[in-house]
Amino acid sequence: METAHDVFVGNSTSLSELDDNEVELVVTSPPYPMIEMWDDLFFSLNPDIESSLDDGDGRRAFDLMHEELAETWDEVERVLVDGGIACINIGDATRKVDDSFRVYQNHARITERFDEMGFEPLPDILWRKPANSAAKFMGSGMMPPNAYATLEHEYLLVFRNGKQSREFPSGTDVRYESAYFWEERNEWFSDVWEDVRGTSQELTDADTELRDRSAAYPLEVPYRLINMYSVYGDTVLDPFWGTGTTSLAAMIAARNSVGYELQEKFTEVFDAEVADVAELAHATVSKRVRDHEEFVEQRLEDGKEFKYDAENYDFPVTTKQEKPLQLYTIDGVEQTESGYAVTHSPYNESESIDGDVGGNGQATLGSQFR
Repeated sequence: METAHDVFVGNSTSLSELDDNEVELVVTSPPYPMIEMWDDLFFSLNPDIESSLDDGDGRRAFDLMHEELAETWDEVERVLVDGGIACINIGDATRKVDDSFRVYQNHARITERFDEMGFEPLPDILWRKPANSAAKFMGSGMMPPNAYATLEHEYLLVFRNGKQSREFPSGTDVRYESAYFWEERNEWFSDVWEDVRGTSQELTDADTELRDRSAAYPLEVPYRLINMYSVYGDTVLDPFWGTGTTSLAAMIAARNSVGYELQEKFTEVFDAEVADVAELAHATVSKRVRDHEEFVEQRLEDGKEFKYDAENYDFPVTTKQEKPLQLYTIDGVEQTESGYAVTHSPYNESESIDGDVGGNGQATLGSQFR
């Protein structure tokens, strides 16, 4: 199996390289309105935003920032197939403007926008990423009533494009081959993720501005979402591509991907990541298999039985839907004019590995995913 991964340098307000209904899934994390690290970007898109903040009008600045994002959301609606899913990772913002401190609810504004476009909001996921600080409050310390809680979570908003779910031809095998394990479903489809930690971004480029612009989510976030809401052969779009974490996850998950990014320098960061993606893919799949085998062992020790055996692997599974499950690893990666072409092969259970598989530690799932 082969997948294609294209990256276009430009503003995602125009996804001109994509036709209508060309992608099946969107996974992205846009710039967060009213978070100061993104101010310069929003100022460059609309100078009125800077003027509004200078005038102390936080509400107008907030509205204008979301108007900029809305142009991309319009394009997302155009290129996403009917029944396709859009997953938006967004955090709310706390900010003091003109002596007024408040929360700016980015998640609510984006939900409202997608609802207006005809998307069906589905249950969202709270991704909790506790800060390193032991302090669990801000404001006036131990004295009521003027303290306030810290924001230690972000939202994974999930929208379906239209009222109907995607349809697949009768007898198609791809949904069954793309299945996840029963115990993964129970973990991934929980409404709170507490086991995915935010990770520091170590850019290979020394440019200070580039470092400041990087706010990528950890690889586990898009990897889960891609497995949850797409099948083999689907194309995943990230209109706010950044360092390419979504494309990297799509490679590992054996899906196609398309990304749009304003700054070409970020592609250099991605090139460095791609150099190790085959090892990382093998480590990722091996860990999933090891975790399942541990689940099986524990379930058997608890006196519970399995009714089904996996068709492609030498282990039992909990449900009939898991029987045809087929995992893939990466055989090779070739650079193309617009990105990369990746060759995948079925995962061989006998090749399961433990620990590091590379010299730089990036293929160690303990550090990459936890």
